[in-house]
Amino acid sequence: MTEENFFDVIVVGAGISGIGSAYRLQKECPDRSFVLLEGRPNLGGTWDLFRYPGIRSDSDMHTLGFSFKPWKAAKSIADGPAILEYLEETVNEFGIKEKIRFNHLVSSAEWSSEKALWTLKVTNTENGETSNYTSNFLLMCSGYYSYKSGYTPPFEGIENYSGTIIHPQEWPEDLDYSDKRVVVIGSGATAVTLVPAIAERADHVVMLQRSPTYVVARPDHDSFSAFLRKIFPERIAYYLTRKKNIFGQNYIYKMTRKDPEKIKEKLLEGVRMALGPEYDIKRHFTPSYNPWDERLCLVPNGDLFRVIRKGKVSVVTETIECFTQDGILLKTGEEMQADIIVTATGLNLVTLGEVDFTIDGHPVDFSKTWIYKGLAYSDVPNLISTFGYINASWTLRADINSSYACRVLNHMRKTGTQKATPRLRESDMDMPRRDWIEGFSSGYMKRSMSEMPKQGDREPWLNTQDFYKDKKMLSRNTPLEDGVMEFAKIER
Repeated sequence: MTEENFFDVIVVGAGISGIGSAYRLQKECPDRSFVLLEGRPNLGGTWDLFRYPGIRSDSDMHTLGFSFKPWKAAKSIADGPAILEYLEETVNEFGIKEKIRFNHLVSSAEWSSEKALWTLKVTNTENGETSNYTSNFLLMCSGYYSYKSGYTPPFEGIENYSGTIIHPQEWPEDLDYSDKRVVVIGSGATAVTLVPAIAERADHVVMLQRSPTYVVARPDHDSFSAFLRKIFPERIAYYLTRKKNIFGQNYIYKMTRKDPEKIKEKLLEGVRMALGPEYDIKRHFTPSYNPWDERLCLVPNGDLFRVIRKGKVSVVTETIECFTQDGILLKTGEEMQADIIVTATGLNLVTLGEVDFTIDGHPVDFSKTWIYKGLAYSDVPNLISTFGYINASWTLRADINSSYACRVLNHMRKTGTQKATPRLRESDMDMPRRDWIEGFSSGYMKRSMSEMPKQGDREPWLNTQDFYKDKKMLSRNTPLEDGVMEFAKIER
């Protein structure tokens, strides 16, 4: 271990969560040394990795943006390059850029109870050299999906297809889809973003879906924010807009739980108004599940509906039989010819950035752990990880987590302790093992849920997916020493 590779805190990942954590550490724990280890050559995480046409947020930037740095652009639904520019501004403005070590990929993390230290095996992806980084505390801000590859189902006959197959996670910069027949398989957030973006240049685009998704049109500008910015300073206008949007997100989600049929009808009425009475809304835009059982798909300014009306895009709701040399054969017997097929079929969910964890020489199986307040794990010391909301902006949860982490670090300094470990109480031993996230049926979640930690039926063993509940559970008024989080000193 070299001195330059020892830090009080290591942050893994330099995306939105990692950058937010770095800001909090600087502001609230100025006496702690820290570094951000980023496996890629650039910051931004998702917003640097995905380069497909039209890549954008499906959350408004007043809540996806940081609480400490106002989003100043006119568009509240922003594209990927604009979000990257905002993140670059943030790391430069707050002196975070020099804390990031790019091309530093973490593959394993070993905890020593005797030393109260994490030792990380880190590979420099530029030269292949491996080194160890050591810290007392670990903040995992590495996202929720595999950066190695996206998810493509095992389509029969895919090897027979003679055209180009692309997953959006690996979109080639030089792909020319001008005047090409394109089939996009999928109907989730990626598909509804990609389809209108390529429709104008392509000959024709088919959005081929097995089943429909709820799609809602919304302006990409926030008129409330624009009004406030005329009468208030930037920071106040941003704060008020953020508060309004957080409340709106939470209210709509709760309404979908309380009265799903009412919300369903409102969503479908919006599609009817956009596409007209002759369009088969029931077949192509009416899901079999309730709103927010899967994430709603946002189409800014109704761009998807516009290209459908223009005849540039067709929606086909059928099951795939197999791939053919020239395209896709459907179960109905119809063959769809395509020059390019895009498999917008999802992501591979992973636990804590595909890092192998061990504690005192014993591998950690996170599926056997219990989630503590949605951010830590039973019997896993000095580790906090960030997984954002499925029903609201990722950054809201990331900000709560980083503030809580700083409180834990400051409490450890105050009490002279070196370990903070969630432990089940005797009264917790009979808890039912509930899924880490409940009531959400998206494929990428269902495929990997068995690998995730479990939640119980009582605090603090909950992953609520509710901003207001989390804010209360992790608030400064809630004691850190709650009979579950165990603070301890190194035994000498």
